[in-house]
Amino acid sequence: MISSLPDTATVAFGVATAAYQIEGATSEDGRGPSIWDTFTARPGTVRDGSDGSVACDSYHRYAEDLDLVARLGAGWYRFSIAWPRIMPEGTGRVEPRGLDYYDRLVDAALARGLAPTATLYHWDLPQALEDRDGWLNRDTAEAFADYAGVVHDRLGDRVRVWATHNEPWCAAYLGYAAGVHAPGRREGGAGHRAAHHLLLGHGLAATRLHDAGVDDVGIVLNLAPYWPEDPDDEALVAATDGIDAVRNRVWLGPLVDGRYDDGLLAVAPELADPALVRDGDLALVRGSADWVGINYYTPFRTAAPGSAERHPEQDAYPGTAPVSFVVREPRTDIGWEVDASGLEQLLVDTHRRTGLPLMVTENGAAYPDTVLDAEGTIDDQDRIDYLRDHIAATRRAREAGADVRAYVVWTLLDNFEWAEGYTKTFGIVHVDPRDQTRTPKASFHWLAAHISDPGVGSTVSP
Repeated sequence: MISSLPDTATVAFGVATAAYQIEGATSEDGRGPSIWDTFTARPGTVRDGSDGSVACDSYHRYAEDLDLVARLGAGWYRFSIAWPRIMPEGTGRVEPRGLDYYDRLVDAALARGLAPTATLYHWDLPQALEDRDGWLNRDTAEAFADYAGVVHDRLGDRVRVWATHNEPWCAAYLGYAAGVHAPGRREGGAGHRAAHHLLLGHGLAATRLHDAGVDDVGIVLNLAPYWPEDPDDEALVAATDGIDAVRNRVWLGPLVDGRYDDGLLAVAPELADPALVRDGDLALVRGSADWVGINYYTPFRTAAPGSAERHPEQDAYPGTAPVSFVVREPRTDIGWEVDASGLEQLLVDTHRRTGLPLMVTENGAAYPDTVLDAEGTIDDQDRIDYLRDHIAATRRAREAGADVRAYVVWTLLDNFEWAEGYTKTFGIVHVDPRDQTRTPKASFHWLAAHISDPGVGSTVSP
């Protein structure tokens, strides 16, 4: 089974993972250090002081994990490739053992009837590139395109659907503006510079892949709806528009129109600098995506400054007017509001804006799962409710005309959850940190029932 983008007949189901979050083996087979290895070694950066050096040990247990995906009945497996495994210094020398690992992974997925969907960048930049200013350096975009070409040369005969970046907003603004993700730099407007170079890297890599014959190159964005609590407050509406520009339009404007809009430039004047945004950059990005992935977890409600507790993302919108983020109940364990209508709105609006096929490439929830008995049963009914509601929202968006091809759950395994460490669990499979034993949760069984018979899975509690 070597599949291109799912057709329009129905929603294809899948699960997603990311290399640094599950693989472990960070010093094996020639892998070089990444910015997350460096970041997690710095005291105070991760909630529980942990790192991804072991994670879920999927580097050695990938066959077991793919068995779980096949058992689920999901046809799609979205994974990411660790750039430091392929090119340990970020450029130049290629490590064949890294390519061999992903060779084995892809072949194992295909042998189980799964369609492998590869993401080239899920935040694990080689540290050697960060030592040369990382995504603030234009050369990193060129290096990314070279890396994309190397990976495609090995896997392109079997992988048909490619994503360049996963959530570049996080890489740019959480990493370089707010400093809460690797590389941990708190440099405000530098986030805009990083965003442009991430877009340029996408455009260069997409060109490389298209020239090699790939038809389905996409980019995965964590777009979000922003809802002013008082839509009659003109100052709040204007501030919310600026935040929307930095989160959403910074990507969609170049991808669709080949330009940064005036509202974005008003809060991000760095993007008007011709030394940064050179002639031809945005023309390269325009039309470069054949599909867009949407990662959705929660909506954002804005209110007047000081009217709510400080939000962790508060510093990730450089240049914008201050607002408060209001989070209503119910909330997940990570503190995110649960409202599936935000996903429906986002899918409809993004399809209208882009005209492109969409995939829900991540959707899921962190809850404090409890092991109920000696057999290890985990009854995560709250996660089942979350998934049921968001799958229903995806279907409503399709009924409203959005061309949504797939719904991909985040995530298969409880894993290393970035700055939260191992304190938050998103998986539909529990992983015992003592011995790496995998135990499917009730949500896994519910989802398997839903995939095999949507009517049964929608109504029957596990």
